[in-house]
Amino acid sequence: MVELKSIDGTKKGSLDLPEQFEERVRDDIIKKAVHSIQSKKRQPYGADKMAGLKHQTDWVQRNRAYRSRRGKSYPSSRTPRKITFRRGMQMSGPGGKAPQTVGGRRAHPPKADKEFSKDINKKEKRKAIRSAISATQDLEKVSSRGHKVEGLELPLVVEDGFEELEKTTEVKSALQNLGLEKELERCSEKKVRAGKGTMRGRKYKKKVGPLLVVGEENSSLQKAGRNIPGVDVVEVSKLNAELLAPGTDSGRLTVWTENALNKLGEGLFN
Repeated sequence: MVELKSIDGTKKGSLDLPEQFEERVRDDIIKKAVHSIQSKKRQPYGADKMAGLKHQTDWVQRNRAYRSRRGKSYPSSRTPRKITFRRGMQMSGPGGKAPQTVGGRRAHPPKADKEFSKDINKKEKRKAIRSAISATQDLEKVSSRGHKVEGLELPLVVEDGFEELEKTTEVKSALQNLGLEKELERCSEKKVRAGKGTMRGRKYKKKVGPLLVVGEENSSLQKAGRNIPGVDVVEVSKLNAELLAPGTDSGRLTVWTENALNKLGEGLFN
């Protein structure tokens, strides 16, 4: 049994939890499922096959097996040279073409045809989702992720009127009534990332906040709640392991609606 709360935060009744919440938490399968989702988001990239090979080079003539220059004005190394100066037998220029030279090709460049995606069995994927759902009611796991859940009873279940909220301020006040005021403050903190990531389009670090699971696909809550920092809104049939366990760490703070639990009890992910 779980307590059903209204938008005002008061107790409205109680519900029976679906059987997915009785699944044993398998962090290894959850990690495998999350990695599979992340691998399919990776964009293939590679180097041009002619990179570093688009200029004319030649081998310097050598005397007596790479010994001294013997009076010539060109070096006696084993490196192929770009032809910038040639006079008869004499030739000079910077190194090129070889991997160890400046402006030369890479020894083992990335290949654009490399396959990064990792597959997972359907039964494993469903089991990972059930395990991640079960982990959302574990207070120890949820608090270890950094969520502020002091004094709360998990899982959090709200009446269906929560899905009909149309304004972001209404969603914020409803979450505060449920006891998530400190959690919203934690997610609103803005910190600058350490290291070179600040120069590569990821200057600020964003904290993961509560996940709102709704029963209707086109509910107004999906637009009203997406502008709150750290908050994600998803329809129950579109749940996946990455949403429930970001970074492969299970136990994300999740708020369910009554309609979402009823649809979950119909046998989703079994």
